[in-house]
Amino acid sequence: MPVTRTAPPYSLVTAGLNLIQQGMSVYDDDLRLVMCNRPFRTMFHLPAPLTRPGARFEDTIRHQCEVGEYGPIDDIEASVRLRVEQARAFRPHYMERTRANGRVISVEGAPLPQGGWVTVYTDITDTQRQERLLRARSEELSDQLLTRAEQLAAANRELQATNAALEEARQELTEMEARTRLTTEMMPAHIAHISGALVYTFSNGRLNMIMPGRPSNIIGMHIAEVLGQQAFQAVRPYIEAALAGRSSVFEFSDEASGRRIRTAKTPDNHGGVYILSMDVTEETQTRAALQQTRRRELAAQVTSGMAHDFSNLLTIILGLQSQLARMDLPGRAPALVSATQGAAKRGGVLLNRIADMTSGRDHQPAATDWVQFLDDIRTLAASALGDNITLHIEDGIGAAKLWLDAGMLQDSLLNLVLNARDAIGPARGRITLRASPRRDTWIEVQVTDTGPGFSAEALARGLDPFFTTKGGEGSGLGLSMVYDMTQRAGGRMRLDNPPGRGAQVTLHLPWRHVPEAIAQGLVLLVEDSPDLRQSIRDMLREIGHPVIEATSTEEALTLTAEVPGLSMILSDLTLEGTQTGIDLFDNLPADAPPCFMMTSLRRDHPMHRDAIARGPVLQKPFDLAALAAFLSAEDP
Repeated sequence: MPVTRTAPPYSLVTAGLNLIQQGMSVYDDDLRLVMCNRPFRTMFHLPAPLTRPGARFEDTIRHQCEVGEYGPIDDIEASVRLRVEQARAFRPHYMERTRANGRVISVEGAPLPQGGWVTVYTDITDTQRQERLLRARSEELSDQLLTRAEQLAAANRELQATNAALEEARQELTEMEARTRLTTEMMPAHIAHISGALVYTFSNGRLNMIMPGRPSNIIGMHIAEVLGQQAFQAVRPYIEAALAGRSSVFEFSDEASGRRIRTAKTPDNHGGVYILSMDVTEETQTRAALQQTRRRELAAQVTSGMAHDFSNLLTIILGLQSQLARMDLPGRAPALVSATQGAAKRGGVLLNRIADMTSGRDHQPAATDWVQFLDDIRTLAASALGDNITLHIEDGIGAAKLWLDAGMLQDSLLNLVLNARDAIGPARGRITLRASPRRDTWIEVQVTDTGPGFSAEALARGLDPFFTTKGGEGSGLGLSMVYDMTQRAGGRMRLDNPPGRGAQVTLHLPWRHVPEAIAQGLVLLVEDSPDLRQSIRDMLREIGHPVIEATSTEEALTLTAEVPGLSMILSDLTLEGTQTGIDLFDNLPADAPPCFMMTSLRRDHPMHRDAIARGPVLQKPFDLAALAAFLSAEDP
């Protein structure tokens, strides 16, 4: 069976190379030392700093010039520059030279596939001395010559075998280094090593991917110079702990890039530190958002039941107070009734605020005057735009009343206008808001600016939560919130870079006319609470509607089939029995009158969501004015 060979560990390769007689050095394409063996250090008497990984080739040449390795030199710096230039244009070579101490060495160099080179140095002084001796005494010492020739031949064979082993070791070392570098460069993290002097001796070149703005080639640089003072001071205690032999994993915020970084420090056995760093910004943002969502869910669970009952009580109170307000009451009684109504309404507002804090906002369409809506947008946006930016509104819809959530759409458009303002920056620019109908199916609203436009990444990921191009200044929620609100309305959203302009955001919202007001007529009121049913019945009668009543879906369906002349059905969502107001809505015959629903359930409750998907829902508590406005499809 074939035997699979694996690359030996790095330490074993180094130990093996230390046993050969030749000196060997490996430099990378940045002229920095990758590794060398012990004969290389001893042959040239090099100080320790010049034999450590990361040492510069230039410093080694300068040292050899200064100690006279190349003989007398008038201009050391010129000689250093010449040799460095020759090294940058490296070619395979073999040469022999006499050192200042009289020893003769051969120098053989070969390039590496990934850049840099490996060089082998062999002391050939004895070999040359033997050759001269043979030439001088060839006639007298023929017997000795033969002996020495045989020894030389044996030595040459030994040298060839050693060179072959060295070449195989060099190839294995090269392949192992290439595999290691490729693996580390593919990691979505920065992997590095620093010496005890806090100087980088290794890096996989991905620091600027994790912390934008930092250099990519950092070998030989001090960590404080690379990270900057703020980030360096954040990691310094953990580096000192690693130098003392203690590993650690921690997170810190990089102010320069706005990123949240998780990093691990692991001590090595030679006074250095291994470093692994990852960008966890999105993970941190998502974790915070999930924590906030969990808090809201807990708050919603606590308040949901109480809010339901309290809404029903407030509706009863408002109904009774409406009756009192219609009576001819003496003295201060009318003022007290009015104050009670105001307090009850404020209680309803408080319930809505609690719902907004503990749940997401729901789509709440209402009759909207489109011209007035655009005037409000113009007024609100003007205060946020500087003198350098003009807002131009092109209205192709005109005077119309549309059924939409004006507050939600207003928030979306103001968000887009502010994004456009930030994109234009301090330069003079123009923002255009264009509205037009699309075949009575869609309201198309476009916001276009004269800024630089969306980047390719923003076009692809602009609607993702937490994606931002503003670094630490952006939350990454602006466009995603607009997208979410548009989706809730049943619409669509698109990002573009139109030719000749900057960025453009297009919203398509359903075109829905305001429902026609319900004419006065017989109303079927479906409500299981006797007190609440009486209060709502009195309100309906006050605005001119005769009323018949039911407490369950089954009873309501029977009355709908048997009682002629019904003009409207008003039903609560929670009723007697197992069926709900939604079941009533879904089971009405095709010729049944319009059915409207009311509820005190929170807006994020599944039943409330199902109901509002079918039509308008009246939120409890409500008073006479709110009920009349709802039935006439006007704002209360």
